[in-house]
Amino acid sequence: MSEKDLDTRFQEAIQLALTIPQASLPQDVQLRCYAYYKQATFGSLGSVNYSNLDVRDAFKNNAWLQISHISAEEAKECYIDIINQISNNKL
Repeated sequence: MSEKDLDTRFQEAIQLALTIPQASLPQDVQLRCYAYYKQATFGSLGSVNYSNLDVRDAFKNNAWLQISHISAEEAKECYIDIINQISNNKL
């Protein structure tokens, strides 16, 4: 599959994700979606000054840090898979 195809599917997944009520998802699923999205769009998380973060931001950054070893392309695929699962199965 070409890069354009992956990017197109990723953008479609983002649009689909916008239609899913966030409150309907378990927090662990929300964190995984956040982490894969950030890895796909910004790359690996750099250093974080946790003293300036609230608990919510710390959880989000921790989720992102846990997957920082994967490539942006892998993160896009994982994000697409999760969003499609949510859409089809309503996790």
